[in-house]
Amino acid sequence: MQSVICIEIVKKEYKIKWQMPKGYDPFDVLRKLPSPISSEMMEIYNYSVEEDGFYFVDNLIDQSISGYAMKLIIDEALKYTKEVIIIELG
Repeated sequence: MQSVICIEIVKKEYKIKWQMPKGYDPFDVLRKLPSPISSEMMEIYNYSVEEDGFYFVDNLIDQSISGYAMKLIIDEALKYTKEVIIIELG
């Protein structure tokens, strides 16, 4: 008899949209982000830089770390614009 193991992957995905200036370099904010890997070697969060903002994934592993990372990204956007749109995807 075979056992079947089902794992439900739970995560929250966000699009953080803002008007990036031409030639924007995200290096400064990206180097400030906390490690996205937990001590148990699990991915806490992930992100990508896109032409209209950031894509952010909270894997709901450690919300204090992922929340802080998301705050840094939003604060970065607010340095350049007064309007930031946060869309929860999925």
